Amino acid sequence: MLDIKEQSGLLEPTDVSEYLFTRLYQIGVRSVHGVPGDYNLVSLDYLPRCGLSWVGSVNELNAGYAADGYARVKGISALITTFGVGELSAINAMAGAYSEHIPVVHIVGCPSTIAQRDGMLLHHTLGNGDFNVFANMNAPISAELCKLNNPASIAAQIDHCLRECIIKSRPVYIMLPTDMAQKKVEGLRLRAPLDLSPPSNDPDREDYVVEVILKYLHAARNPIILVDACAVRHGVVEEVHDLVDRTNLPVFVTPMGKGAVNETRPSYGGVYAGEGSSADVKDRVENSDLILSIGAIKSDFNTTGFSYRTSQLNSIDFHSTHIVVRYSEYPGVFMKGVLQKIVQRVDLDQLSTVPGPTVMSGIEENEEPRDVITQKWFWPRISSFLKENDIVVTETGTANFGIWETKFPANVKALSQVLWGSIGWSVGAAQGACLAAKDGEMDSRTLLFVGDGSFQLTCQEVSTMLRHGLKPILFVICNDGFTIERLIHGMDAEYNDIIKWKFTDLVSVFGASEKEARKFQIKTRDELNQLLTNEEFNACPALQFVEVYMPRDDAPKGLVMTAEASARSNAKA
Repeated sequence: MLDIKEQSGLLEPTDVSEYLFTRLYQIGVRSVHGVPGDYNLVSLDYLPRCGLSWVGSVNELNAGYAADGYARVKGISALITTFGVGELSAINAMAGAYSEHIPVVHIVGCPSTIAQRDGMLLHHTLGNGDFNVFANMNAPISAELCKLNNPASIAAQIDHCLRECIIKSRPVYIMLPTDMAQKKVEGLRLRAPLDLSPPSNDPDREDYVVEVILKYLHAARNPIILVDACAVRHGVVEEVHDLVDRTNLPVFVTPMGKGAVNETRPSYGGVYAGEGSSADVKDRVENSDLILSIGAIKSDFNTTGFSYRTSQLNSIDFHSTHIVVRYSEYPGVFMKGVLQKIVQRVDLDQLSTVPGPTVMSGIEENEEPRDVITQKWFWPRISSFLKENDIVVTETGTANFGIWETKFPANVKALSQVLWGSIGWSVGAAQGACLAAKDGEMDSRTLLFVGDGSFQLTCQEVSTMLRHGLKPILFVICNDGFTIERLIHGMDAEYNDIIKWKFTDLVSVFGASEKEARKFQIKTRDELNQLLTNEEFNACPALQFVEVYMPRDDAPKGLVMTAEASARSNAKA
């Protein structure tokens, strides 16, 4: 009688769920976010067998935000939802991850292949027999979409999908039917690690592009480097630092690129955001005759309302899939290899290096006689509170714009959602980031800066932080509502108001003891200075929740200017 393995044709039969979760573990995932639902329950049983921990967020939207934050720190994340009601609750978060180039593996437990074939009238469906409608909604916001319907191809589908997620740095969507969760696939494949190496350039094409770039670089009188978000997302931060170290060219970052460059380097010049920049930064960047723009995302909030005053004739743009030299585009030439060769081949004797501005914390010049905590004073003050390796999460609104004025120590990782800008994203993202640091055994504090209005949308995720013993510092900026919306339109409109919560009481409502969470209410500069210099507070012995009170109509300069530009854009016929 034939052996069962021989009958199946499989050398090492492995359940589909085990195969999928083992692959996730192999590529760096340690905790899986999501919400249980009857179509994913069987697969969830496999998580601990594969070395994975279940997070269990309070809702799918928060879980999606948390997976986003986890991926930004760990390099990859996984989210599990159930068909229809679960995945649609997470779709906003996945759209944000797609928009901002974040690699999240979204696994959706769905009805069996038999139920789908027969068009059964099941719960969580639209009642019309269409089981592809939700996958079709996710398709435009997924780098790859695969339906695990055939055991013969499932292992290859999973491997391909995970590779696409990492290489393209965008979400992928995996549809796992209930009757496939325990089907057998070839587990022998798991012995070979996935090939996650980025695609390489054609050597001749790459050499040609490098020669063209070096010709303009050597001829420039005052070249600079401008680093944006996709330098981080597509893994060229090391190449950027090598280029800065080799050339000593002045280097600037955009708001979305904040944290991509070591700001303690002498050549670091600050944040360039068009009209929202400081005068010396604006002057230096816009008068440069050659800008090496790396990983640019020139969105409205990233450019202070499209207020760049730079010419494409003076720009060389490095992207993950192509290079643009002035007005000539070179498709299919990836920036990583090009940057590596530029570092190797640049002739320093031909290179003109004109120093850029020196970045200071600005706290002294921002001192004011009043005791009130202002945005202008607060953000530079945070500079001296930060430590190396901190993870700084800022919410769309005052925090995203205020952090421009904060100078980072080395190796600070900045998380923001400037392009997608979903209100409340940062609370879930902070949970995911803090958990990723814990999973990676990183010596990092996680700091969240979020407005009171934004916090009210996703505050429940604090309970998930407590559940997993996470110890972030949460700064809730209490300034009475949606400041960014007020500045765009309706300064005194009722729809921009919120009810005033007793925010610090929430940690007790969510079940935290005094040992598990500490809470503070800060209304003066002296109180804030005392807190930020307190050794125990800095050591993060528990989750720490800080209410920081600021004036209602106060806002960072960059936010004011961007809001004005948004208002003008919205008003155009």
